[in-house]
Amino acid sequence: MKNLYILDYWVSFPSSEYGGLVTLIAENDQEAFDILAAEDQLDPDNAHIDKLMPNIINATKLKLADEYESGIIDAFIT
Repeated sequence: MKNLYILDYWVSFPSSEYGGLVTLIAENDQEAFDILAAEDQLDPDNAHIDKLMPNIINATKLKLADEYESGIIDAFIT
């Protein structure tokens, strides 16, 4: 069973100005991490990848009744 993740992707100032809200489908936290880590637009140089898993763990997760393909649904990134 997969989950809809609503993820707060903000990296605190002064560390970065990257941030936003990402909605994605994943089976578990590790798959969500793998999907986000592979997305170059979120953190082009992977400088803040260490902050990704805590944000995934704290994300709002909603169980999906139907089977959907894993991946990013929407991303608002500054």
